[in-house]
Amino acid sequence: MSRGPWRWVSGWDVMVTRPLGLLLLVVACVLGFVYLSDEVHEGETQDIDERIVRSLRRDEDPAMPRGPWWLAETARDVTSLGGFPVLALLTAAVCGFLVVARRYRTSLFVLSAIVGGWILNALLKNLFHRPRPSVVPHLTETMSTSFPSGHAMLSAITYLTLGALLAQFAEHRRVKVYLLSVALVLSVLVGCTRVYLGVHYPTDVLGGWVAGLAWALFVTVAARTVRRRSPALQQEAQRPVE
Repeated sequence: MSRGPWRWVSGWDVMVTRPLGLLLLVVACVLGFVYLSDEVHEGETQDIDERIVRSLRRDEDPAMPRGPWWLAETARDVTSLGGFPVLALLTAAVCGFLVVARRYRTSLFVLSAIVGGWILNALLKNLFHRPRPSVVPHLTETMSTSFPSGHAMLSAITYLTLGALLAQFAEHRRVKVYLLSVALVLSVLVGCTRVYLGVHYPTDVLGGWVAGLAWALFVTVAARTVRRRSPALQQEAQRPVE
């Protein structure tokens, strides 16, 4: 008798409370993105955006970034971690590992989740069509519009999704926290370099982070729901990696 209620509470926590909390975070991120995009569209953020971008350049020469000589080159190296080639290779490598480990359904789900996020980013860019910053020279090449930042959004989607996946293989909580922290730090660093290199406004990066986080959280909820309803996925999750 004493174990029954506790077992019910535990089941409620796993099946309802956590997914509900994640969904609330998704809604908060979506509302935040809508508010930010509206401010950007109306030009309310343009002044502060341009001030921040200009503040990262030397007064005597806007083409020269502030900081030591090696910082700009380091920023270009770090920003490539959010580029499509690197993210595509990383995604292919992880999905390949899952296939080799005979986790075929998990591999397909991860690939669909990440590619879906990439498609969403392309749609949002075409929807807002914000021009790139023109107040300072760009320190790296660009090929698309500005809002939301593709590097910030795609890195958040890819690294957080893969971080959450790898955390499922970890038994200790500290390992899970470490993996998710690394994914978060990589996403933050990539976004900051976009502003430093002068190819994005701060609100572009913030919008990319919020949209990417919303997608990653939504995918996490979807993964839990699908796994709970799919015996085949449950068997894959329990199968040891050989």
